[in-house]
Parts: sequence; C-alpha cells; structure tokens
Amino acid sequence: MNKKTTPADLFLGVLALLLISVSFYQTWLGLQQIFGPASFVIALVLSLLLLFLCWMIRNAKLEGKPTGSLVGIYVFIASFCFIANFNALYTRFMKTDIYTDELREINKSFMALENDVESKLSYKYNKITTQNIEIKKKQLMEQIKDPGNKGIGTRAQSLIRDIEKLTGQKVDLLTPVGTDYEDLSERMGHQIDNMISDLSPEERALKTDLNNAALKWNKNIQDLLLLSKKEKDDLSQGVIDESLAEYNKLGSRAQTVLGNEKIHFEPIVSQTQEVGKIGFAFEHAIKHFGMYQFVVLAGCILLDFVIAIIILLVTGQDNNRNNRGSVFNNKRSGTTLIPNN
Repeated sequence: MNKKTTPADLFLGVLALLLISVSFYQTWLGLQQIFGPASFVIALVLSLLLLFLCWMIRNAKLEGKPTGSLVGIYVFIASFCFIANFNALYTRFMKTDIYTDELREINKSFMALENDVESKLSYKYNKITTQNIEIKKKQLMEQIKDPGNKGIGTRAQSLIRDIEKLTGQKVDLLTPVGTDYEDLSERMGHQIDNMISDLSPEERALKTDLNNAALKWNKNIQDLLLLSKKEKDDLSQGVIDESLAEYNKLGSRAQTVLGNEKIHFEPIVSQTQEVGKIGFAFEHAIKHFGMYQFVVLAGCILLDFVIAIIILLVTGQDNNRNNRGSVFNNKRSGTTLIPNN
C-alpha cells in the first residue's frame, strides 16, 4: 500500500528545508576563510546530504528499522556545518564588540606604558608632587589648544599659578608663532618638563613623544567608538594596526633609552587580525563566554541538529507498511461458526 503524504510530512519537510537552507548560507560564509570560492560548493553538498539524511531517518523510523547509523552519519556531517555556522554567526554578531575590546585595551596599554616610563625617570620632586605637576601640565597643554579659548587665557594662567606653587619656580609665558597654538602648547610642556626633571635629551624626547601619542590615540579611539556599528567595523582594524605599530615603536625605544634593567617591554600583536577565522571564534567565545555567546551557540545547534531530533521524536512506525501482528489493522479471515440456537 502506498504511503500518503500527511500534514506532518509537509511540516517536517518545510521546516527541514528552511533550517538547512539558512545553515547552508552560514556554512558558505564560515568556510570562505579556508576554502575561498570552493566554500559554496562544499556548503551546498553538505546541506544536500543533511536533507537526504533527514529523509532517510524518517523513512527508517516509519518502517521500524534501526536509525543509529544514519543518525551517526548525520551528526558527523552536521558537525562540520556547526563549526562553520558558529564562525559565521559569531563573527557577524560579535565583530563590533571584539574590535571595541581591542581598542580599549590599546588605550590602557598606552596609559600603562606612559606611567611605567615616567616612573623610571629621574625627577627633582617626590612622586606625589611630580604626579600633580604632570596632571596640571597636561591640563595646561590642552587648554592652550582649546578651540574655544586658545592661547594663555584666564584658565591657562590659573593652571600656571598652580604649577608655580608646586615647583616653587617661575613659569615663563611664551607666545605663539602666528596662530600655531599646537606649537605653543608643546613648548610650554617642554618648559615645565625641564623645570621638574633631570632628564637627558633622549629621555625628554621619549617622554614628550609618549605623552603626545597617548593623548592622540585616546582621542582617536574615543571618537571612533562614537561612530555607527558599520563605521566601527570598517575603520577599527586600520586604527588598531596603526596605533599598535606606534605603541610597539615607542615601547622598543623606551627599552633602548632607559635600558633593560629599568624597563622590560613586550610588543603587542593585534588579535583582531584573526577575526573571521574559525579558531579565533571558538577561542574568543570560550574566554568571554556569556549570554551573547550562549545565544549564538544555541542558534547554531538549532540550525544543524534540531530537525533530526524532531524527526526522531515525532515519527512513529507506519502500521500500514509494517503491520505484522497488529491487532488494530489485521482483519481475521476464515470460516465463522454460528452456533445453532
């Protein structure tokens, strides 16, 4: 007897087609890093195999045949799709967060290097006084460049008086060359550095360059983080590469100027260069496992494995195909004896 198509068959067929179609697309994206253009064909073959195995599993279940070997093959093939899907989905949904974390770490690295170098330099004043002077100096330099009140105005003069009280020395009021307040800011900073430190020309230049770099990248990174998600994704890698190149250059220079006995510098390599690679996706997810990572994991399991589980759970044996010994479907035949009254 031919098996009729039931609403359950249609529902499972459509559900399998939808889930595996989405899985195919994500598998295609996730495998591009490894196989390039060939990833389309590989993803298509894997997805067709999964559809075929879904059909085979359902037929075996209807006929009462063992499904263990078919399920094992399905899990084996679906595992490849799962890995590729996780890579594609995790990269898509977590890329901005990965870039943001890296940029913030770079900011912290510049600050840590700046503090480390300054702690190794020789100053005329104790540590607390030196730190207070340094804070006032940075505020003064920013104030001189402030577009709303450029030059040595009321606020700048107040900061200068604070520095004079801390150092016990007179600060000369320099004048800008034309309208170059950036240059005026740097010259005022150099003057204050000379007042508080006993530094060699190389140490003084290192300190100035490091301070300028820390300020520049702090501003650039903060500006970048205010952009839209798409703009951050497009621009972040370039900023990361450029800032890390300058950071590593300054760190190596600090070790050369101060000596290995004073400072030990380890260059930083960008982790975001690995974004889009399968190994990076799983490594980052394990290290930062949380709600977002759980949602991506659950989504990948849904795409690749849930249809097989549903088929196994809802499909029962078809008694019209295998009706041996069924008291519900067999009609008794033979002579019926009707007793005489």
